[in-house]
Amino acid sequence: MLRFTKKQQLYFLLCVWCMLVDWSSAETEESEGGPMEKTEKAALYFTIQGFVGDSWNGSYLFPDPCGWTPIQGVTCDLFDDLWYVTALSFGSMRDNSLSCTEIPVIRPQLSELKHLKSLSIFNCFTSPNQYLASISDEKWLDLSKNLETLEIRSNPGLIGELPSFITSLTNLQSLVLLENRLTGSLRENLAKLTRLRRLVLSGNRFTGRIPEVYGLTELLILDLSRNFFSGPLPLSVGGLSSLLKLDVSNNNLEGKLPEELQSLKNLTLLDLRNNSFSGGLTKEIQEMSSLVELVLSNNQLEGDLSGIKWRNLKNLVVLDLSNTGLKGEIPWSILELKKLRFLGLSNNSLGGKLLPQMETEMPCLNALYVNGNNISGELGFSEKFYERMGRRLGVWGNPNLCYHGDEIKNIRDHAPFGVNQCKRIKAETLA
Repeated sequence: MLRFTKKQQLYFLLCVWCMLVDWSSAETEESEGGPMEKTEKAALYFTIQGFVGDSWNGSYLFPDPCGWTPIQGVTCDLFDDLWYVTALSFGSMRDNSLSCTEIPVIRPQLSELKHLKSLSIFNCFTSPNQYLASISDEKWLDLSKNLETLEIRSNPGLIGELPSFITSLTNLQSLVLLENRLTGSLRENLAKLTRLRRLVLSGNRFTGRIPEVYGLTELLILDLSRNFFSGPLPLSVGGLSSLLKLDVSNNNLEGKLPEELQSLKNLTLLDLRNNSFSGGLTKEIQEMSSLVELVLSNNQLEGDLSGIKWRNLKNLVVLDLSNTGLKGEIPWSILELKKLRFLGLSNNSLGGKLLPQMETEMPCLNALYVNGNNISGELGFSEKFYERMGRRLGVWGNPNLCYHGDEIKNIRDHAPFGVNQCKRIKAETLA
């Protein structure tokens, strides 16, 4: 039998007491739910119930919402040794997001989250005829100090005009209202959001003119595509010197391409497809040397390709000028686009011959569409080129165009679709 000295006994009792104190402290801390203000916690629970339903019992399921029992879709941070909510995500966009009830409600307690920086709502407003402005503008104003990101995506039941509170959120850096059913015209004072770096309003039903965007000098992405905007592109777009992406495709815009576009020295994507722009290819486009994608298809531009110094656009990877009313011939200078992978010139009135040097001088080219033109003569490409391009070579719809049969061993597999074999070659083969 082991015997302990008095000193050892005292040491053992002290260790047991320390363990009990630690356990008791941990139990008390867990029962109290961690260091979070009661008002902050209550505001969080009320806000979540508005989106997921009143049956959700946050205090029971998540007594410590930022600590040991974090809530899906909730991100927190410490301020003065207390937890505060910094981001909320509702819907099924992310694995850790909270799923929404059939008819969610934005409750006024949202404005009581003092440090909220990001709010994301994905596919929550699915029942028809729901509105975003369910709490007062004053409540949204309380959020304006800290809110930097507002993303409302894929809500087919969300209708109404752009709420007035949006322009009061002056600290916003990212405003994404994507694929909802919002209507009406954009507010002129949208340019008050001078800290915006991303403005995406794509896939709604906005109408009227695009307002002037003076002051949005930090904007990197401007995407107003897939709406019903009309009128010209505002000249103030040329003042967005930091812009990387400009997409106003699939609208009813018209008029000439603004000369001011040449000021966008950092732009990598310009997408104006499916509008009614006219007046030809403005020469100022050649000053946009940073462009990687230039998409102007399905407009009424007209004009020709010879007036552009294509060598200035040496970074182009995608060039789509299909169905723009182009005339004339494909110029030799287009061969200077060494990085080009996609060239779309289909459904125009281009004539002349197709340059066989495209095969060697444009080594990255893997999609070429010139179908529906008046190109004539004999195709001078090798079998390797036909094999490389496959169905991505669109040359059909040019009635005076033919190919050399002796260049292709397996004609059935590699012959260009919709083009006849040159008669001269057929005659020599028969002989």
